[in-house]
Amino acid sequence: MTDHDELLRRVAERALRESGGALPHATAEQIEQAEAALGFALPPLLSRLYQEVGNGGFGPDYRLLPLAGTDGRTAVSAYLAEHAPGRWPTGVLPILDWGCAMYAAVDCTDARAPVLLFEPNAVEDDWSAAWFEDADSLADWLQAWLSETGWYEEEVMLSEDFAGPQPWPPARQRLG
Repeated sequence: MTDHDELLRRVAERALRESGGALPHATAEQIEQAEAALGFALPPLLSRLYQEVGNGGFGPDYRLLPLAGTDGRTAVSAYLAEHAPGRWPTGVLPILDWGCAMYAAVDCTDARAPVLLFEPNAVEDDWSAAWFEDADSLADWLQAWLSETGWYEEEVMLSEDFAGPQPWPPARQRLG
């Protein structure tokens, strides 16, 4: 049993309950094709989510984008469309579209797989100001979803202690 087995079990249970049925899973071949198209490997937990829980369609609010293999927009196609020097850093995969051009994205270049929030709506010219830390790791982000303590939860946003996601310190360097 790995550190993430119990977390994946809980995520799968909630995904099944909320979707009303089993979700299609990404295959190992689809993961390999996605990584080849992206030019970087997925963090192990993200790869397992797509292979063991579902190829998107679960998670907070608007739910995870499918990784690949569907006729619609995928995490791979969103990355290829958004990735641009000075705007979107290499190795940061959008996994959830919050709407209004906002994304949750996993930094696949960091072993912890931190989840970032891309919020470009108030940015005029410094794209580093659009990047925020959502969670220290993908595991923490999933735990926040399971426990309903993510910044996007209404009760959390209305709390007097709510400070919102904080700026992502490496943004300027990574966009350089």
